[in-house]
Amino acid sequence: MSYVALYRKFRPNNFADVKGQDHIVTTLKNQITSDRLGHAYLFCGTRGTGKTTVAKILAKAVNCENPVDGNPCGECNCCKSIAAGANMSVVEMDAASNNSVDDVREIIDTVSFPPADAKYRVYIVDEVHMMTNNACNALLKTLEEPPSYCIFILATTDPQKLPITILSRCQRYDFRRISIDTIADRLEELTSIEDVNIEPRAIRYIAKAADGSMRDALSLLDQCIAFNYGVTLTYDNVLNVLGAVDTSVFSRLFRAIIKQQVVECMQVLEDAVMSGRELTQFVYDFTWYLRNILIAKTSEKADEILDISTEAKASLMEESEMVESSVLLRYIRVMSALSNEIRYSPQKRVQIEMALIKLCRPQMETDNESLLDRIRVLEEKLEQGIPMIPSDGYQVRTSVTNEQPIKKVELPKALPEDIEIIVRNWGKLVNDAEALIKTHLKGAYPSITEDGKLKIMLPNKIAKEHFETETNSQMIQNALSEYVEKDVVYVLDYIGEEEEKRAMNPNLCDIPGISMEIVTEAGSGDSEFN
Repeated sequence: MSYVALYRKFRPNNFADVKGQDHIVTTLKNQITSDRLGHAYLFCGTRGTGKTTVAKILAKAVNCENPVDGNPCGECNCCKSIAAGANMSVVEMDAASNNSVDDVREIIDTVSFPPADAKYRVYIVDEVHMMTNNACNALLKTLEEPPSYCIFILATTDPQKLPITILSRCQRYDFRRISIDTIADRLEELTSIEDVNIEPRAIRYIAKAADGSMRDALSLLDQCIAFNYGVTLTYDNVLNVLGAVDTSVFSRLFRAIIKQQVVECMQVLEDAVMSGRELTQFVYDFTWYLRNILIAKTSEKADEILDISTEAKASLMEESEMVESSVLLRYIRVMSALSNEIRYSPQKRVQIEMALIKLCRPQMETDNESLLDRIRVLEEKLEQGIPMIPSDGYQVRTSVTNEQPIKKVELPKALPEDIEIIVRNWGKLVNDAEALIKTHLKGAYPSITEDGKLKIMLPNKIAKEHFETETNSQMIQNALSEYVEKDVVYVLDYIGEEEEKRAMNPNLCDIPGISMEIVTEAGSGDSEFN
């Protein structure tokens, strides 16, 4: 006889064998024993939680000749024929491939005929959310008022895609994700029946990797048994088969990140790649590891939440003291975004390397979490007495005890001729100035006072007050001094009514001995006077 997969071999045959769905099983059994059956049921939940299995058990229970406390006996002709798929009164339809109006009409045509070899005619429609809108509409009337001998059981993983008209006609049952403890107990029971030697730690990891799905857990167990046939199934064997990584590797990676050791991070990733680890699972598991550290740091009842060994828990508690919660949140945010990006990426390794570098170099980002991480790094280095070297390469001096004060070079005083040069080339001077002062200076124009000083007429009083601050005043001084290599004395004023008239009159000029024709020869500077 050909081999049967574990999830098919050990599929529950009665409600007592269904694990993790007590709230649904109890309700259905009470309906059967009290003869208060509904005409339409909607089973919702993630894959592998027992929707189709419970639907088949319900179909057998309502038609069983000798039910026991709401459970099918499994021995009568009706139970055996339904289990073998040979009973014509129980119809299973996969809506993923039979989703048209014609497929629904086939069901409607048979509804009018009473069952010949059973009490009820049961229709099990799997993945019902895949049906087209027209098909759903065609089913509405029959679903609302079927004959007394008809029961519809609709199963779906995506109930929000169903029309509200379908939802309102069904009793909805939400199947929960099965807990790790429940899955682990079931796996231990089945391995004992199959005479498979397996470590408890390996069972726990398979149960965790199943992510709430009993079917996935049995499929993973089947895979691990096949790869290690005839030997004890250890924790390391399971990691090798599933392409997972031991938590000690994540601990090494985490400590390298907080120390900003990029080379060490790349080496950890290289070891994982060369060991044949699946990179998507690697990112997922590391994100989960970071989540555990955050819980260990922030929760007072971490022992109850974290489902890990005592040794791993001690390591987590130690690592949780190494960083702040805000830094951990940043790490989780980056890795979570990476999980979505690499799912269908052809360059998974490159993207993981970029993410690890981003974690080690918070200065690459500008958000608040990255800023806090940068501050943490600076504080640690200052505590160790290491001088800071910013990203621009210039070392920040941490001590000025032995430093000699820098002597400022004294420039000769500017002469009237130098002032005239500044006025003639005002446009070029403004264009070469720093961006912080260029905007206001472009709206200004120069002139010479009676005592030979440079006078800068600003467009308004606000601009004048802006440049009267010490910082901005020094910026103007530097720009003027650098242009003529002289110490330029200047005064600020703003255009009042009289000054504005003079600025608008092209025949007026405040520069003695210089006509407007000479001033406009400055080229780019002529626009500065208007």
